[in-house]
Amino acid sequence: MRKRISLLASAGLVAVGLAAAPANAADPVLTLTSPDRIGLRPHPGQGGEAQKTSVDFRVNNGTGTVFDRESTFTIDLSGLKGVADVALAKDQADSCTLTATSVTCKRYAVWTHDSGIVALDLSAAKDSKTGTTVDLTMTGRAEGATFKAATTKVKVGGPDLVLEEARLKREMNPGGTQPLPVVFGNAGTESVQGVALELNTTHGIGLVEKYDNCVYSEDNAPGQSWNMGWGKTVCTLDGEFEPGALYEVGRLTLRAAPHGFIDGMTYAVREAGAQSKTPQKLTKPSTGKKLEFKQRPAKTALGSGDLDPWNNYHEFDFTVKNSADLVAAAASVKGRAGETVKAELGFRNNGPAWVAYIRSGEDVARTDIVIPVGAKVTKAPEQCRGVTADGKYREENLGAPRYVCSTTHIIGEKQKFAYPFELKIEKVVAGATGSVSVGGWWSESGAPTPQDWDPDHANNKAAFVINAKDGGTGPAPSASTGTAAPAPGATATASAAPSAGNAAEPNGGLASTGSTAGPVAAGGAALVAAGGLLFLVFRRRAAGRA
Repeated sequence: MRKRISLLASAGLVAVGLAAAPANAADPVLTLTSPDRIGLRPHPGQGGEAQKTSVDFRVNNGTGTVFDRESTFTIDLSGLKGVADVALAKDQADSCTLTATSVTCKRYAVWTHDSGIVALDLSAAKDSKTGTTVDLTMTGRAEGATFKAATTKVKVGGPDLVLEEARLKREMNPGGTQPLPVVFGNAGTESVQGVALELNTTHGIGLVEKYDNCVYSEDNAPGQSWNMGWGKTVCTLDGEFEPGALYEVGRLTLRAAPHGFIDGMTYAVREAGAQSKTPQKLTKPSTGKKLEFKQRPAKTALGSGDLDPWNNYHEFDFTVKNSADLVAAAASVKGRAGETVKAELGFRNNGPAWVAYIRSGEDVARTDIVIPVGAKVTKAPEQCRGVTADGKYREENLGAPRYVCSTTHIIGEKQKFAYPFELKIEKVVAGATGSVSVGGWWSESGAPTPQDWDPDHANNKAAFVINAKDGGTGPAPSASTGTAAPAPGATATASAAPSAGNAAEPNGGLASTGSTAGPVAAGGAALVAAGGLLFLVFRRRAAGRA
């Protein structure tokens, strides 16, 4: 039997202590997280084999900016000698090394939310004694950052809450609902005084009911990017939950949001007080209703032959039948020979769906920008790379005839991207016209290919004009482009708005992505290369690929 204790959080969990004093007051403080405590089944366990419990160690970066320096994380195993045997859980990244006394992991970037570092499989040692408790602590170090350590108390024996996997429909319609049955039991050696039910849902899925014994987070909490948020629900069930008993929770219903698309959820049961902590604001409603539970008859088995019943955590992926319309924004600037002009070039998502590739960390979209003749790029955003006219590699980034710009792995249902460029007009060419195109993976020609989930490919490309021939401003504003042409003599189509990576509102203005999206994209690639240790994430559907 294998029990997995995973810490569920969209933006961080409990952690104690400091790994080191801040070297500089401006250095970011990153929080390491792990469960408060876990229990191990006494040796040798059922069937004469040691039974494993997995514990996740994670890192929370709530600064809103990717930390892009190498970090080293260490777990001291010396206290577990004679108490527990340790192994790296399956599918761990090659960047983690296990010895008899420690686990060491390296990461080349820390993502701008909660992400996994390592999961360990623990089992009670042969001569361990029931009731023995030791601390398991992870620390971190990196130049330019401070890490708060995380400690988990490991106890031999104790309660073991397990959760039955719900039979859910994977495909839903926007606005559609389905019941979420929650059945759990206690397979441990001690009773549990109170249980916490935790649910984490992505931006496009949520719960219908509200109960007074539950607390709820908001998806767009201040300081967190609204479209990276996870809705968090924690319900506390009071009472004694005895070993060998089964329990069924009252009515819970899942609903797909109008912007739902590729979504997911995680849910778990924990001993009250041991549930994960989060810096998110959790609010308690006042409805007069309470989430109840009842004990199932003893003859009722937990799960069936098709399920893995002995587990207190499950995750589930949903596909909401929806689409997302990416629209390239037309742009027009004017200037005299020798002048430097500014232009924000990009696109917006007209929705109705958001799009997230959280499990893979891949960029959702790429923008292809062709520079009009007579102009030379003197400044380009970090997430844009200069290429040759036919889309091939180019050594120098500035002065390129064409640029490839990437997004992050998430695009909100009404999010707008603007890549700020500065261009020197070396020669005035009346009506010099380039283009802005948005799509997915690149074709052999270097152009972005249309996404399968984008219903209107005709608006994936728009004009970028310098010194329109008619003396006007070039492309006129339209519902499809979403950009208003500037007044005569203007040097850009729009002014910069808050960064797309930090936008607090999903319906805000055209967001400037010049300062954060590049490191974010690099951080996502590093995480994927490190083994994809993302938590609270879901698989990217094959249908979502171009």
